[in-house]
Amino acid sequence: MASNSRHRRVGIVSTAQTAWRSAWTEAQHIDLISSAVTRALKGSGLRIEDVDFVIDSGSDVLDGRSISNCGFLGAMGAHHKEESRVEDDGLWAALYGVTKIASGAADVGLIIAYSKPSESDVSKFYTTMADPFCQRPVGLDEVTASGLMAQQYLHKFGLREEDLAEVAASAWHKARSNTNVEFDTAPTQSDVMGSPMVASPLRQLMMARPVDGAVAIVLASEEFARRITAAPVWVTGMGTSMDGNVFAMREPGLTSCAAAANMAYQRAGIEPAKLGLAEVSATSVVAELLSLEALGLAPPGRAIDLYRGGGKGPAVNRSGGALPANPIMATGLVRLAEAAEQLWGRRPGGAPHAPNAVVHASSGIGAQSHCVFVVEV
Repeated sequence: MASNSRHRRVGIVSTAQTAWRSAWTEAQHIDLISSAVTRALKGSGLRIEDVDFVIDSGSDVLDGRSISNCGFLGAMGAHHKEESRVEDDGLWAALYGVTKIASGAADVGLIIAYSKPSESDVSKFYTTMADPFCQRPVGLDEVTASGLMAQQYLHKFGLREEDLAEVAASAWHKARSNTNVEFDTAPTQSDVMGSPMVASPLRQLMMARPVDGAVAIVLASEEFARRITAAPVWVTGMGTSMDGNVFAMREPGLTSCAAAANMAYQRAGIEPAKLGLAEVSATSVVAELLSLEALGLAPPGRAIDLYRGGGKGPAVNRSGGALPANPIMATGLVRLAEAAEQLWGRRPGGAPHAPNAVVHASSGIGAQSHCVFVVEV
């Protein structure tokens, strides 16, 4: 039974991911989910019976049916157990789970996020988020919104299309050491510049690649976390914020991301300059740059310096980030899993000396909503 104490420390004690592929043609949702859950529990000393609750993130629209999570309860180990669905990125599900444990309502929680965009039309998925009267009829989706954001960003700060290609190529280069991300060859800056234009000035390889897969994270109260591992990754700060739905009426610069970050930093008692790692979600190159700046990791218009060794901020997206692998609805939870694994020193090219990390997720057309975590060892 969970204790009645309030505001308890909550730690990440285990993570697991499937491979992230353009298409898992030989596996269904339940196969991917059960694989991640089994691996997350294996070696932790926990059985599914020890888990107090399960929270999962996915999309009925992408899955093509209502209440789609009901078909995956067995794979999640959620039968005869408290289970909740978060119809948003998995980092929001993790926030829900951390809050539940911190309140004293539970001790051990299993957070799951999954995605199979290969079976859907991603453009139509985003179009459903636009209002049906003004935005949807003109074809607003994530690609067109990203193109408009990129035009404004390049014009305001005097950057070039080649700068965006540099960031995309850097992301793919880093992903080569991430064994979870499957692809044939990493595109170079020249390859990015040679890919088809999709929404000027953005080219196809400047957009995040949708992938299939699943991720699971085990959260535990401090009492249980210390029994499971000698080095839990503690969640010390969280923040969320949502901008307006009407894309044209938003202030430039991802102000909702900045608000979520400030909330997380205040609760963690930390300044951005003290962060060692950053795992940031984005659906395009320009969204990644804007997110880094809104997180306070670079001055406006200068996030590009973080990729050139000239910035003084944290190591950014050592995993490759979301550009090579964007499992829609799971991207933020993957960032949290990657940050935890890096803080444990389990990733090639990781930084075991780093004491903390900022983790970011976004959702909605044009990065409407944001969730930010600060985690520490």
